[in-house]
Amino acid sequence: MGTHLNVLDTPAQKGIHVTERALKRIRIVMAKEGISPSEGGVRLGVQGGGCSGLSYNVRFDTQPRERDRVFQFEDVRVFVDPKSFIYLGGMTLDYEETLVRQGFNFVNPNSSRSCGCGSSFSA
Repeated sequence: MGTHLNVLDTPAQKGIHVTERALKRIRIVMAKEGISPSEGGVRLGVQGGGCSGLSYNVRFDTQPRERDRVFQFEDVRVFVDPKSFIYLGGMTLDYEETLVRQGFNFVNPNSSRSCGCGSSFSA
């Protein structure tokens, strides 16, 4: 009888990951918006709606909220509220800039189904 190992049980999978491309874009937007890197950051969230049931949300915030999980990537801080973290733990935030699409891309191992637009999923 073998033991079943859930991928989410490994420590490396439990946090949020951000690629260099996404960090570069976050720094540009924060500078444009006048948000201080020492206090503000990017807020990642999940909300109901979208063609697959849940949709991703990226916003910039001047400071974390009381119950947020805060992740630090060099000089960039990422805020995630506790409810959203249930769906976002282990995911990677990337930034894509092609002729067809420009924007943040969520690479989420927790989603069982996603849609063509890349901003909606179901868990």
